[in-house]
Amino acid sequence: MRLILGADHAGYQLLDVLRPMVADMAEVVATIGATSSEDTVDYPDIAIDVAKGLRAGTADRAIIICGSGVGAVMACNKQAGLYAGLCHDTYSARQGVQHDNMNVVCLGARIIGVEAARDVIRAFLGATFGNEERHLRRIRKMQEMESWNIGPNSRNPGHRHA
Repeated sequence: MRLILGADHAGYQLLDVLRPMVADMAEVVATIGATSSEDTVDYPDIAIDVAKGLRAGTADRAIIICGSGVGAVMACNKQAGLYAGLCHDTYSARQGVQHDNMNVVCLGARIIGVEAARDVIRAFLGATFGNEERHLRRIRKMQEMESWNIGPNSRNPGHRHA
């Protein structure tokens, strides 16, 4: 598996600690973002670079670490083709891949400890998408949503009413 790693200044230290373990589990094709804890890098810029790498086929998945993980997951999910989850437990990391084809896991360095982060990454990298029809159907709906421009009076074009 080919992987992009990214961190802003708040996530840099945790990423630096996790880097050797990750390199043993996957081919790290790029490390983007901060180069130290003092190097201010905005998480939306990391999300854009991750999107470029995943869309180009340079990498299969990505790990992004910021302070809480919230900003990173929000920025990633604004990018077509990125399916990011904020995971601080192994169940979410594994099921996010198995059911939702999650290709980016976001961690909050100020939230999660090193050992828990290692467990989450192992679960994320060790999981595979189940490819079941119910999961494929949901992913197709998310892909359709990427092109919607929902205004205040718009209706969800893909919603089936009971």
